[in-house]
Amino acid sequence: MDNMVKETTLKEIGSMRIDIEEFIKMYNNKEAVLVDVRMPVETKVWSLGFGLKIPYNELPDRLDELPSDKLIVCVCPNEYRSNMAKEYLRYKGYNVKNLSGGLLGLAERLKGGAAKDIEI
Repeated sequence: MDNMVKETTLKEIGSMRIDIEEFIKMYNNKEAVLVDVRMPVETKVWSLGFGLKIPYNELPDRLDELPSDKLIVCVCPNEYRSNMAKEYLRYKGYNVKNLSGGLLGLAERLKGGAAKDIEI
C-alpha cells in the first residue's frame, strides 16, 4: 500500500471520482456497477432498487461478489465511507471510483420522473 500512496499523482486523484451523469451512462451501458457500502441498518431504512449492497466492513470477505470486468462505483450518503472503500478496492487492484455527490446526490438526480433515466 505504501507504493500505491507514494505513486499517486494529481492526475490520478482527479480521475478517482465519477460524476452522476457519467455513472448513469456507464451503468446503463453495463460498464459500471454501483456498490453501496453503508451498514445494513442504513440500507433497511432507505436504499436504491439497484446495485450491490456490501457494507464497508464486509468488503474483505466479499470481494468475490465484485465484477472484475466493470468499473466499480462506491457510494454512501456523503462520500466518506465510499472514499475509504474506493481506496481499499484500488489497493486490491480493482477499477474503482467514488460517486461525486454520493447517494444523496444520486437520489436527488433520480427523483420523480427522472428515475426512468436509469435502466433497472
